[in-house]
Amino acid sequence: MNLFTARRAISLTTLALGAWLLAWGSEPAPGLKVKDLDGQSQNLKQYRGKIIVLNFWATWCGPCQEEMPMMVQKEQAYRSRGVVFIGVSLDEPKNIDKIRTFVTQHQVQYPIWVGTVDDLEKFKLGPGVPATGFINRDGEIVGRVLGEIQKPDLEHRVEWLLGNRQGDPPVPLENNLSVKH
Repeated sequence: MNLFTARRAISLTTLALGAWLLAWGSEPAPGLKVKDLDGQSQNLKQYRGKIIVLNFWATWCGPCQEEMPMMVQKEQAYRSRGVVFIGVSLDEPKNIDKIRTFVTQHQVQYPIWVGTVDDLEKFKLGPGVPATGFINRDGEIVGRVLGEIQKPDLEHRVEWLLGNRQGDPPVPLENNLSVKH
């Protein structure tokens, strides 16, 4: 085997491994039928064909409050590239005014829906918020981050889904849940 053939074999193996690792974490995203802040029914399926960053949060959640400005900034950066951010508040529906105030204070411009802990569990996103799921254009959930996501991890996951396959593939599940003192 000459050097060119060996390099080609290594490249093909690396590509296959990367595709396997990305596919390994994928499964059809569960259905999500909730209401938006205006009480209109929303369905995740309406975004099929788009990359979706689905972030579960609540107004009473400290890490969510820390994470939200970064989410807003990254949504603005990725919007023109066809990435859809959706926030799902786990606040009680009776607290809709609190949710609206939070969204206004953080200048959130992406869709905000009101969900339940059951919705969080459908996506296998752990017992609490914040939690973020990544859905590819085929409607498959390909990654989950339990707890507050860090900016480099969010960027790496979105860039990977956009086709910029630099570095190692994102791990299918990242558990950032920890007790902060």
